[in-house]
Amino acid sequence: MLCTGRHIAYAGGLPNGLSHMLLNLSLGVAIMALCLGLQIALLTRALMYYAHRARQLDNASFLTTMGILSGVMLLLVFGNLAQVALWALLFQLLGEFEKYATAFYFSAVNFATLGYGDIVMSERWRLLGPLQAMNGVLMIGVSTAAFMNTLRDAVKHSAQGRSVHEAGTIARVVDSA
Repeated sequence: MLCTGRHIAYAGGLPNGLSHMLLNLSLGVAIMALCLGLQIALLTRALMYYAHRARQLDNASFLTTMGILSGVMLLLVFGNLAQVALWALLFQLLGEFEKYATAFYFSAVNFATLGYGDIVMSERWRLLGPLQAMNGVLMIGVSTAAFMNTLRDAVKHSAQGRSVHEAGTIARVVDSA
């Protein structure tokens, strides 16, 4: 069957626009899967980092607590930046950007869902932008949830450590009286 028209011109196969859309979706979902694997690996690393240092939070100073939480945060941010870099690599491999720095900037704007619009992709690959934004919303959300759980646990450890310390001080005062 041969169909011709302003937007459709194909003989027996998929319309050109539909095949490009399916290619965009396929590439986007594949990169999203790689990003999920990367997120899981770095999230696991961040949580292991915290787990190995959680005992230090009992009787910890504010600076020690902030140092541990900063380490977790940096690992999570690195995970998101690594995903931005992966998307940028895809954009460059597709020929959308000559310079990797430009591809990385565009990728970061998409991933963070800022949408400045100062740089746009060609019509052929523009569906990848919203796909990356969806990926960014999900992965930044995962990072935020992990960090908030870590923060809550750190506050709990710190409060319990202070309660034990305060109870010990009261007991010593009572014993000496």
